[in-house]
Amino acid sequence: MDKRLLEPEIQDFINESLSVNFSKLALQKNPFSDIAWSDILTQIGCKLKAKDKLPSWFTSENILYPSKISLEQTSSEITAKYKANLVEGKTLIDLTGGFGVDDYYFSKKINRVVHCELKKELSEIVSHNFSILNVSNIECINKDSSIVLKELNQPFDWIYIDPSRRNDAKGKVFMLADCLPNVPENLDFYFSFSTNILIKTAPILDITAGLSELKNVKEIHIVALNNEVKELLWVLEKGFDSDTTIKTINFNKETEEKFDFNLNQLPDNYTYSLPKEYLYEPNSAILKSGAFDLIPSKFNLEKLQQHSHLYTSEHLIEFTGRRFQIKNCFEYNKKEMKQFLENTKANITTRNFPETVDYIRKKWKIKDGGDVYTFFTTDMNNNKIVLICAKI
Repeated sequence: MDKRLLEPEIQDFINESLSVNFSKLALQKNPFSDIAWSDILTQIGCKLKAKDKLPSWFTSENILYPSKISLEQTSSEITAKYKANLVEGKTLIDLTGGFGVDDYYFSKKINRVVHCELKKELSEIVSHNFSILNVSNIECINKDSSIVLKELNQPFDWIYIDPSRRNDAKGKVFMLADCLPNVPENLDFYFSFSTNILIKTAPILDITAGLSELKNVKEIHIVALNNEVKELLWVLEKGFDSDTTIKTINFNKETEEKFDFNLNQLPDNYTYSLPKEYLYEPNSAILKSGAFDLIPSKFNLEKLQQHSHLYTSEHLIEFTGRRFQIKNCFEYNKKEMKQFLENTKANITTRNFPETVDYIRKKWKIKDGGDVYTFFTTDMNNNKIVLICAKI
């Protein structure tokens, strides 16, 4: 950690540069000869990213930022606050500390937090930032977390892990065994120090695959921000052998959309229907959960088709997702497309449809945006249809 970055004139320069075009700034000559220009640019670029993601860090003076990738991998304040509400007790150890955002919020719920980080510079940056943020109950240790657990040799109320994929992991399939630390391999070792384990994984991890690698999974939380799934949270409890609960939440600007269910919960009988007056599209967290067949009974809706994952009703209802009024519905063919959508402007969504959004746009010369929302999908009779809608 280069403490010269904290010198007043450099901090002033960093703050003044936040409003300057970053690409042009990078081409400028370094005004400070005794410190690397790349280090200053890193501080400027990361602070820009922190403005929306980490407002508490952004608005605090003399905060130091790590590498770009460390900041990209860290939780946002919104998701970190959510995680903090999942834990309670006196002690927690974070085996993969990183930039420490999660630990900052854990420290508001837990008396003592241990932050383990292998990278010395990152550990020093985090320790410095915690002092700036007036956090005194987090201990930063620059060691391998397995060694820390053995050396401390004490029970913790919670263990928190955010495993990262190894650089040598091949293929596109995301498995926990391909990450560091290897949680499945070390799970019994971790349970010897705590009854409760909280694991954060990337959204790319398949839930079924995760369940096949882990045991004692009590809850899985699917957390989305503005309809983009940001992380999966796995709550493990030693000895737990009952059904897993899936909890989904989507944080929008003004609302929190929640939908919970039991993993082995069977859907009630439901019916398929041709499009009616209103159309419903589940949010991304629900789509990730796979609870497609539970939605009709939960919300008293009918499904358009088994694999379309769109729903309809005659009367408008509250829903954890987007709602639309259907203005027009027609079979997907050249005549209808030329009449209603060719050379127009519209938002396009495809569900269970053979053509991609980009292909449809190019084929029919449809520009993106506007107030018209179109769904290209398949109905209960397996016909390819187009729905033209207005968002509610």
